[in-house]
Amino acid sequence: MAMPICEKNDTIIDIKQPREPNWGPKCCIYRVPKRLRNVNKKAYTPKLISIGPVHRNNDELKNMQGLKENYLEVFFCLTGKSREDFEYIIKKNEDEIRHCYAVEISQPKDFVNMILLDSIFIIDHELFLRNEDQKDEKDYILSKQCLKDGIMQDLILLENQLPFFILDCLYDQCGITGFHKCFLTLACNYFFDRKKLPTDKELSTDEMKGVKHFTDLYRHFYHPPKHGIGDQNTDQQPHSATKLDNAGLIFENLICLENFPSLKRFQIRLVIPEFVVHDRIEEIFRNLMALEQCHYPDEAYICNYIKLLDFLINREEDVELLVDKKIIVNSLGSNHAVAKMINHLCREIVGTKSYYSKVTEKLDKYYNSSWNKNMASLRKVYFRDIWRSTATVVGFVVLLITILNFLRPFVFTNT
Repeated sequence: MAMPICEKNDTIIDIKQPREPNWGPKCCIYRVPKRLRNVNKKAYTPKLISIGPVHRNNDELKNMQGLKENYLEVFFCLTGKSREDFEYIIKKNEDEIRHCYAVEISQPKDFVNMILLDSIFIIDHELFLRNEDQKDEKDYILSKQCLKDGIMQDLILLENQLPFFILDCLYDQCGITGFHKCFLTLACNYFFDRKKLPTDKELSTDEMKGVKHFTDLYRHFYHPPKHGIGDQNTDQQPHSATKLDNAGLIFENLICLENFPSLKRFQIRLVIPEFVVHDRIEEIFRNLMALEQCHYPDEAYICNYIKLLDFLINREEDVELLVDKKIIVNSLGSNHAVAKMINHLCREIVGTKSYYSKVTEKLDKYYNSSWNKNMASLRKVYFRDIWRSTATVVGFVVLLITILNFLRPFVFTNT
């Protein structure tokens, strides 16, 4: 068979095999995958300030660049430190810093200056010099609570990160007298409720020292107790909260933030830590889940937890039940809004392994037991409260006496 001849005007299209991103072992800061970003673009985009290279050219955030420059000048004036010393630390670690960013993230020519500017802003303003000593009421950001909260939220976003190790190195170079806390402790004090923080001994563990950036710090803070990851497909859906409640399962609240995603089953009880829902919680968890999709696909504890909540919550009645059990604290005001938010969090989330595979297996087995359903029906119909329980007991006693009175003549006759 003759081969076709290409005419001069023919166009030859060379189709190349698409390649996977070449993420090295140091890589930990990523662009959020498009499939996740398209679900809710606003959740991954900073509103006030850009940190690092990803959103550096965002015109809506350029107003803060001048403020960063001012903080940089004030920092070196107040501390008496040399700018060259800090730049030297960054240049010495420049290759390692660059390798922390995924290859699709373009690096600016003034990379060293960018890292210095953003690092000093975080260290100087947000973590200790100003945040620890809030006497400066004239400070542009500290004097406005909405700006403080907004910047804190922006510093959690996956695409808005600096490597943790360079922040730690530059903090050590500051050598500010009177501050004996390590950088990790200061960061935790800034982001989390100090009453619920782990002890300094727990913060000094190797696991916490492996924090890669602030998004990763949040994930470490919510890390569950270690045990095996199951191979069960996470798409296997357990039953909703109301169905399990009708089958007699007891939901209990466990206020234990450091073990946030852990669930424990004792007899017919499912013990779930308190889940506080507020205006910004969706952004936080979307970025934690995006980090796990990119960096921890086989240890997606947060994704597994939210997916389990998604299975338990199908309607607002499920949310109402969990609110009544004080498992969910609803600051949004609408149970329908909470159900909708949780159901949308898992869109485009993929994974085959589940931290809660054994839990879902036990829940399914419990729900399918006829004995459990019958006993639950008996408790709800006849023992729902103290008055109904009392009436049931009295009725049973009356029935028993009636039967005995009916049988008495026959018993006495036979004797």
